[in-house]
Amino acid sequence: MKDALHVLDKRNLPVRKTIRRARWFTASFRDFLGSVSDETQRHYVLDEGKLISAFTSWFRAFEAQKYKAREHRLEYVTFSAGLMLRELVRHAPVTAEPYVGPVDQSAPEGFWPEGYLYVTFCLAVREAVIEQDFSLVNDVTPELGDLRTWWSFRENTRDDIDLAVSFFERFAGEMPNWSTPGLFLPHNSREKTQKSLS
Repeated sequence: MKDALHVLDKRNLPVRKTIRRARWFTASFRDFLGSVSDETQRHYVLDEGKLISAFTSWFRAFEAQKYKAREHRLEYVTFSAGLMLRELVRHAPVTAEPYVGPVDQSAPEGFWPEGYLYVTFCLAVREAVIEQDFSLVNDVTPELGDLRTWWSFRENTRDDIDLAVSFFERFAGEMPNWSTPGLFLPHNSREKTQKSLS
């Protein structure tokens, strides 16, 4: 996944800053889409207008809550990548063309090709940021290949788009915030909130 984001390496700025520029966001997304298309042998149609709308919505959401991240930068990276997934699912800038031949519906990329593209793009962005800023590398989580999780992700985000953030946290191998998914709550704050609600 990470190799598909090589367009971000063409700048002197860190990935966390580069991805906040519309031009580089859209360029990296197009580049990643091409890589996923080659990998899955699936062709996609990209609506540039919807992609810009997704970026704009994500950037506003990111800016609105980033003040909370001062003491929890690593957690906010995952949360902001989850916000990115939320806006990609909401604006749906990509449509997978019908596949010629049999489709493996048991694989996430066959079950929901657009969702697979969005999730893996956001995971790649997150991975690039945490590797560069924190010298960390994450392993792929079992949930990424679990069709039951994907089915739940697709169905639940139709009812509540904010749950895309929680499912992203799960795909990233972190503890999801199911109660207030659209709000950034560090893990220690979540525990306090859950105890007060009990």
